[in-house]
Amino acid sequence: MFKVLSVLAAIVAFCVVVLGSYVRLSDAGLGCPDWPGCYGALTVPQSESAIQSAQQAYPDKPVVHAKAWKEMAHRYLAGSLGLLVVALAVLAYRQRHTITTSWQLSAGLVVLIVLQALLGMWTVTLLLKPVIVTLHLLGGMTTLALLSWIAFRHGSKQDVALPGSQQWWLRVALLIWIAQVLLGGWTSSNYAALACTDFPTCHGLWWPDMDVGEAFHLTRALGESRDGGQLHLNALTAIQWIHRLGAFVVLGWMLVSVRFLLQRPVSRRLAWGLLAIVLCQVAIGVGNLLLQLPLVLAVLHNAGAALLGVWLVAINARLLNTSSNVI
Repeated sequence: MFKVLSVLAAIVAFCVVVLGSYVRLSDAGLGCPDWPGCYGALTVPQSESAIQSAQQAYPDKPVVHAKAWKEMAHRYLAGSLGLLVVALAVLAYRQRHTITTSWQLSAGLVVLIVLQALLGMWTVTLLLKPVIVTLHLLGGMTTLALLSWIAFRHGSKQDVALPGSQQWWLRVALLIWIAQVLLGGWTSSNYAALACTDFPTCHGLWWPDMDVGEAFHLTRALGESRDGGQLHLNALTAIQWIHRLGAFVVLGWMLVSVRFLLQRPVSRRLAWGLLAIVLCQVAIGVGNLLLQLPLVLAVLHNAGAALLGVWLVAINARLLNTSSNVI
């Protein structure tokens, strides 16, 4: 039961991450101006009287059903994930002497889900402030990674212990993935994905004019500079260009990881899978630039980032020499 529930929770978490990216990229993040309901109700206002009441309560926020339903679908699915995580934590504690992961990790996920809910609320109340949106994305990816770790650690045995240097390399690969998720979230939340649309150069330059300090000022509002003015192109260019440089770091690190994994027959499938995911991510990222960020490719890019995290967790869970009940 614990194995089934952990796998189900990981699948739902993946869907929540992908659906969340779709909501954000389709500009539906403020489809409902309040939280956790929508215009003061648990569902999107449908009847004429309900719509009139909603408009009276929020006169500056007209009801747009398509956007509101996208937002509420994401909230319903995230709420379902929260219930699954609570059930998993209860089951982990009851079966703490038999499961192969620590019950404290499952309990910690409950705390993370609560923090995610708060970030979701602040995303709405603070009007898509970039640092909150980015942290919300990171929290979703972290939830997915931890649930995947629980599922893989409990559901499969460790195939082989890699040499210490290679273990270190693959552990750092997870940290690099997290860093790139942050850069990608910052790019998306600042709407900087199309700050430069040529490739491999940016505005025809190998090192474009950038304002890094303004680009990564964390407390500013969406679209504003630190002094309250409009965020200028040099700052948006810095955000996009540094995310692009991060992609090259990820590509190089993962290619070395593939080389390590190919050295052992038991890990070759994991190696080829990692290579396929990384190359697809690079191709989708370039496609987003050249095709002016079509929605389907943008969502696939987020899904690919989530899948890369799951794959790295699978590699670490199956191939690293860790004792069964420590984490």
